Amino acid sequence: MTTTVAVVGATGKMGRLATRIIEESDEFELVATIGRSGDLSEMLGADIVMDVTIPAVSQGVVDYAVAHGINVLVGTSGWSSERIAVLERTVAATPDRGVIIVPNFSIGSVLATSFAAMASRFFDSIEIIEAHHASKIDSPSGTAVRTAELMGAARGELGPVVAPHVDQRARGQQVSSIPIHSLRMQGIVAKQEVIFGGNGEVLTISHDTLAPSAYEAGILLGLRAARAARGVVVGLDKLIDLGLDSGRAARSTSV
Repeated sequence: MTTTVAVVGATGKMGRLATRIIEESDEFELVATIGRSGDLSEMLGADIVMDVTIPAVSQGVVDYAVAHGINVLVGTSGWSSERIAVLERTVAATPDRGVIIVPNFSIGSVLATSFAAMASRFFDSIEIIEAHHASKIDSPSGTAVRTAELMGAARGELGPVVAPHVDQRARGQQVSSIPIHSLRMQGIVAKQEVIFGGNGEVLTISHDTLAPSAYEAGILLGLRAARAARGVVVGLDKLIDLGLDSGRAARSTSV
């Protein structure tokens, strides 16, 4: 039995990619493609709604879907921790429904973010440089925000990073005390570098998206997880086994 999907934002780059993936899949059936001139009521009857719109529209799409008992996979940037907290309270009223928010569908990007969170505990000087295509509306990117938030959480009691001259606009926008610098340029799909400065050394964790095909595996993973999602889940990392717990167990037993 296939799972029916409605794609909102279907005429955009990610929307067209998602539409093609769903149409080519044996697991899913595309039942609605909603663009700018479409009506959200077209999603009614679908098992899952995939939102790949823009930040200003996304929250309305998600609220409408949740209100009508439909699980949602969000691939739109701009979901800050504050907006997610509001959504969590909304979804809590319908415990049999779920929303999955994925800032980046690239498996490689998710791994790079996880590595950065691990490294953040060992460095006090950290900055992020992220670059996307010129038509990307929001900055910093959802991936960069997610990376900074995870590094801030991983640092815990270590506190904020060293970020001098934050009063200067060129120093970037701070998220969880970490400066983020955004580039929007022609010729770029997506790139992120997390740079760690230490005593006599610099560590750079870098990821490049070279083509939209990098998102295909993550989109399918997100759609599969959205079928039975409950509550609000943020990040593709929550849907894959990074093996971090088993790795810690292995190190502890080998000492």
